[in-house]
Amino acid sequence: MGPVKRICCIGAGYVGGPTCSVIAQMCPEIAVTVVDVNEERIQAWNSDQLPIFEPGLQEVVEAQRGINLFFSTDIDKAVREADIIFISVNTPTKTFGLGKGRAADLKYIEACARRIAQVATGYKIVVEKSTVPVRAAESIQRIFSANTKSDLSFQVLSNPEFLAEGTAISDLKNPDRVLIGGDETPEGQRAIETLSSIYVRWVPKTRIITTNTWSSELSKLAANAFLAQRISSINSISALCEVTGADVEEVAHAIGTDHRIGNRFLQASVGFGGSCFQKDVLNLVYLCEALNLPEVARYWQQVIELNEYQRRRFAARIVSCLFNTVTDKKIALLGFAFKKDTGDTRESSSIHISKYLMDEGAHLHIYDPKVKKEQIMQDLSHSTASAEDPERGLSLVSIAADPYEACDNAHAIVICTEWDIFKELDYERIYQAMLKPAFIFDGRRILDSLHGRLQQLGFQVETIGKRISQRIPFTASTIAQLDLQAPPLKKVKI
Repeated sequence: MGPVKRICCIGAGYVGGPTCSVIAQMCPEIAVTVVDVNEERIQAWNSDQLPIFEPGLQEVVEAQRGINLFFSTDIDKAVREADIIFISVNTPTKTFGLGKGRAADLKYIEACARRIAQVATGYKIVVEKSTVPVRAAESIQRIFSANTKSDLSFQVLSNPEFLAEGTAISDLKNPDRVLIGGDETPEGQRAIETLSSIYVRWVPKTRIITTNTWSSELSKLAANAFLAQRISSINSISALCEVTGADVEEVAHAIGTDHRIGNRFLQASVGFGGSCFQKDVLNLVYLCEALNLPEVARYWQQVIELNEYQRRRFAARIVSCLFNTVTDKKIALLGFAFKKDTGDTRESSSIHISKYLMDEGAHLHIYDPKVKKEQIMQDLSHSTASAEDPERGLSLVSIAADPYEACDNAHAIVICTEWDIFKELDYERIYQAMLKPAFIFDGRRILDSLHGRLQQLGFQVETIGKRISQRIPFTASTIAQLDLQAPPLKKVKI
């Protein structure tokens, strides 16, 4: 195979769009085409309003679009012309059937493989970018082998992405590592070298790791599982801190200075969210169960259960502090994205906190600087309250144009996303407009430096992993009640 001239990426989502935009910028001599069946999404990529928000992404796209970066719905044409084809489609958790709630649904991956086999000619390198279970590449290869044509040959590689939303562009331009897995055959190694030649344009060769295909696939799941585990670990300590009087931030700093542990992902919060952590840990659980490793499965299952517990515990604290009832009370919920600097709400803790409060009859006034009203309403339309009575459920939710509107005449403020703007609000103005006693529940520990000032203003401040005031006790009985209302995830027997 000669120099790579054309790259095609099937899937214009959070991975495919940014990844290929950066490749286009770093490799100006290569034509990069991102394709998707969703015409509305492709139109957005070709407009001034990109379908996703990511710092720095707009500038990269505008610099390369129409030059060597293209967005199209003509999948067949892009596949036929490409030397390398990235598969970057969604791999959601199955919602029915064997493995429901744990296993990855690979229907989109399979559909891509079949379409590539149908329309492609010549020699193609097909690259898994989507997060997939171990041995998924083998399934893709089997589809290709079963649809062999005389003028067609393939190599399948695994090249999982490790970018984090909110810092995706910097992660892509300066990655910790690039992982490429392929067959341990001469053909497989040549395909690895070809893909490596793309990344080596801007990534030091020492950061390009090559493995066999299965090690690459498992490394992605394991990396996300380890990160989720650290978050659940520090959140478990935050619960202990609130009971004992310790401060989880001080504990995290103390253990984080140990070079064997490090200080990353030790920020206590209302729990992790996003498209990958829960999905990948559940996928790992299912894989372990399927391979008859029940002890390993239970270990990783506990990471998910602790995350759910942290959300319920925070919601219970809100109810308890508000005199054990939030029925018909106005709650200002600040932040709906699963983390700052993104508009992504997938598995956001804000959805779960909202659900618990809606079930208790609270009126939520929600503000997020990047999440659209339609997305918030869609995410909350499946809450328990709205499932029983859709009109009543959504009637409990209002979307505010700014944080001050959300807080006006509210009983409490609940911070669920660590947007920097929430540190800079005029809290004296907010306090004057709220009902008294006025509560702030800081689920992200972003107001630590303001606690003294907020209490001087008159706020009752409650935060994760620290007892600030004993004026209104937090009773353990409320937690028990909410725990009973939230049944554990059902396990699937293999």
